[in-house]
Amino acid sequence: MKHLRYFDALARQRHFGRAAEVSAISQPALSLQMKELEDILGAPLVERGARQIGLTPLGEEFALRARDVLRAVDELGALARASSGPLAGRLRLGVIPTVAPYLLPRLMRVMSGSFPEIDLRPREAVTPKLLRDLHEGRLDLAILALPVGEPSLVEDALFDEEFLLVRHESAQALPVPLLVDLPAAPLLLLEEGHCLRDQAIAACKMPSGPSGEIMEGSSLSTLVQMVGAGIGVTLIPQMAAEVEGRSAPVVLHRLPEPRPKRTIGLVWRRSNPLSDRFAGFAAGLKAAMNG
Repeated sequence: MKHLRYFDALARQRHFGRAAEVSAISQPALSLQMKELEDILGAPLVERGARQIGLTPLGEEFALRARDVLRAVDELGALARASSGPLAGRLRLGVIPTVAPYLLPRLMRVMSGSFPEIDLRPREAVTPKLLRDLHEGRLDLAILALPVGEPSLVEDALFDEEFLLVRHESAQALPVPLLVDLPAAPLLLLEEGHCLRDQAIAACKMPSGPSGEIMEGSSLSTLVQMVGAGIGVTLIPQMAAEVEGRSAPVVLHRLPEPRPKRTIGLVWRRSNPLSDRFAGFAAGLKAAMNG
């Protein structure tokens, strides 16, 4: 198993130094482990280059099978945890970037009070990365915008929240525009890969090639600062209002009906032996956060 975990890290990183770093061992030790694994198999798995490494055809296939084995072993551990009382121990939780800065501080307080036996390990990443890590067993749960729409995953809604319009403070007395008129402002959006970008485009009923000037930012904070500098308008989720509304000379407005909103929920693998426990955890989390 040790060899498989080190090889999995190397197959993902395609670099001995980075793989050694994420595996918390030295690079010479990782090289030795890979040599031992190749000796056990009697065939090369890695094509070693000056800067990057590649995988041999066997290595590519072996990496896929190794991930299946590692996921199955992790689920055996989850099976043992499921038979030993309340949900406890390490819980690897992924959170999307438009939720993490605003919800995690509150979530950590709730966890310490209501679920002290859980060792929460949060990780922030965009939705495609979180879903991939869920499927490959590197995450137990993820907090995402729903629906995800994958039959292999369970979705449990936690709450709904509206999107708010952010404009420069000089626009405070101006009428609030309709959603369909926002792209002409211009509208500032998160860069590709963020689900909030897709939600904003859908809310504004923008075509795949929208008219008007669309500018991008890497975070909600960046978008709000751009609006504060007099560049366009943006949409942010309600949970971000308290933090971001104070960070720049901007005003926040509720939009006309029907107001755009999103649903935030917990997602996990249906095959996980702890699936029933996760459902109970989601119910307890909702009760604690709404209490």
